[in-house]
Amino acid sequence: MSAVTAEATEQMARRWCEKILHSGARQAAEIQVDRAICDLTAEIIGRAAFGTSHQEASEVLVLMHEMQKMGAAAMLDGPILWHLPTRRNLTVRRLDKLLRSKITAMMAARVAAANCGGGYGDDLLGLLLEAWSPEPERQAGSDDDEGTTTTLTTGEVIDECKTFFGAGQETTATLLVWTVFLLSTHPQWQDKVREEVLREFPGGDGDVPNSDTLSRLKLLHIVLLETLRLYPPIVYIQRTTASDAVLRGIEVPGGTVISIPIGLLQRDREVWGSDADEFNPLRFSNGVARAAMDPHALLSFSLGPRACTGKSFGIIEAQIVMAVILRKFTFSLSPTYVHKPKYVVSLTPKCGMPLIFKSLHG
Repeated sequence: MSAVTAEATEQMARRWCEKILHSGARQAAEIQVDRAICDLTAEIIGRAAFGTSHQEASEVLVLMHEMQKMGAAAMLDGPILWHLPTRRNLTVRRLDKLLRSKITAMMAARVAAANCGGGYGDDLLGLLLEAWSPEPERQAGSDDDEGTTTTLTTGEVIDECKTFFGAGQETTATLLVWTVFLLSTHPQWQDKVREEVLREFPGGDGDVPNSDTLSRLKLLHIVLLETLRLYPPIVYIQRTTASDAVLRGIEVPGGTVISIPIGLLQRDREVWGSDADEFNPLRFSNGVARAAMDPHALLSFSLGPRACTGKSFGIIEAQIVMAVILRKFTFSLSPTYVHKPKYVVSLTPKCGMPLIFKSLHG
C-alpha cells in the first residue's frame, strides 16, 4: 500500500501548498496538523482495507470514524455505563448495525465479482474473503477436509475490518503528529532528516519510495523510534497472567490483570539514562536492542505473541508520510500551541497541533 500512502499524502500536501499560496505576503500558513493527519490516516487505512472501487467504502469509513469518536468518549464514562441504554450507547448500536449491513453488502459484491472471474481484490477485505466460508456448517476456526485452512464467519470478517481500522488509524496518526511536533521543536533534527530525505528520495510527485529507499532513511527511522519512546500512542497495556508467576519477588496468581505503564517505563532514567526525558534519536543509532539498559525496553508495539501485528505497516506508512512532508515544507510550532497531551484511546494533543508551514519551493 505504499502507492496509496504516497498518493494520499501528496494530495494533502497540495492542499497545504494552496493554503500557503493564498496566505499573502507572509507565504506561510497555520495548519491544524492533528486534524489533517487524522483524516489522512483514515483515508489510507480505509483504502488498505476496502480499496477504492466500491461505492459504499467511503460510507463505511465515515461510520467507522464516527464509532471511533464515540468509543473514545465512552472511555471516559467507565465500564458501568457501557451497557446501559444511554443515548450514546443506542446510537453506537444503531451505527454498528448499519456498518455491518454495509460491509456485508460489500462482501456480497466481491463474491459476485469473484464468481464472474474478477477475484476478491488485493485489499484487506479481499484477503479475508479468501478465508471466509458462507456455509453455516463450517464453523470459524475449524479446518477444512485437508486440515490446512482456517475459515472465518461473516461476523469475524466484519470484526477484523473494524479492528484493522480502529487499531491502525489513530495510532499511526498519533505517531505522525508527535513526530512533526518534535521536529518543530528541534529544527536542527528537522534539517538533518530533510537533507537525508532529499538525498535518498529526491523524486517528484507520484514517486513511491520502495523498500530499498526506506531502508536508507536511517535518520528518519530513529526519529520515529524516539518519538514512539517519548510519546507512545498507547501509554499503557494490560495483560492477564496465564498461570501463577513471580515478578521481582512478588507472587502473582494466575488470572491476575497486570497494567504495564509504557509511558512511564520508556522515560525511566535507570533504563534509558539521565537524558530519558530528552529528545535524542541517536540513542537508537546502534539499533533498538542497544538503545537502553534492557534490550526490550521499547514497548510501544508490545512484545511477545501479543505484539502489534501492524508494526511494519505503521512504520512504513509513517516513513512515507514524513518523507513527503519533509521534502516539500519547513514547519515550526504556532504561537497558539498549548502543550497538553491527553490520553483517551491514544496519546493526543488536547488543544490540537497548530503548526506554521512554509513551502520549500516557493
